Amino acid sequence: MSDVASPVAAKDVVYCQVCTFPPEYCEFGASLPRCQKWLEANHPDLYTKLYHEGDLAEKLQKVNIVKSEGAALEELDSDTKKLAKAIGKEEAKMKREQVKKETTIVTIKRIARTKKKRVTSIHNLDVFDIELKKAAKMFASRYACGSSVSKNNQNQDEIIIQGDVMEEVKALILKTWPVIPEKNIRMVEEKKKKPEAPLPPPQ
Repeated sequence: MSDVASPVAAKDVVYCQVCTFPPEYCEFGASLPRCQKWLEANHPDLYTKLYHEGDLAEKLQKVNIVKSEGAALEELDSDTKKLAKAIGKEEAKMKREQVKKETTIVTIKRIARTKKKRVTSIHNLDVFDIELKKAAKMFASRYACGSSVSKNNQNQDEIIIQGDVMEEVKALILKTWPVIPEKNIRMVEEKKKKPEAPLPPPQ
């Protein structure tokens, strides 16, 4: 009777949820600082192996020395210099995004469609890295009404909920996404415009 080869177990490969590369290749992308944070939170053992041992840890140590002591990039080897520039660009991008989040207002607007019908629109949730389609689905389930993503007059995405739930939505946003400060939420009442009176006939 011939020997039967044992099946080879599939290797469980980790992929970074920030850049989509395996963590070993995050250094070649443009989002290394965010990749590091994700890996440390989700795979601490692998984070320690990559960023506290071996060549990559040595490169990062050199980059940190350059940043802390103000040394010239020219003192670094080619690969470490590229890594330093990529980290610098990503950190600058993260700062810009943080400033944008701190100054962006999430607008919750009650809009009168007819004499009795009201809808609630929510604008700028996506600035805080919230997926609008998932948020719209959550609102639809929570309030048992229609909820979808559509374009506003400025061609920007917003969520439209079929119903007057402005107060409830604010409370739910604060509970679900604590990353959004209450001071960054504004509630607006938009009443249906009255039709203009017809012009008098010419004399």
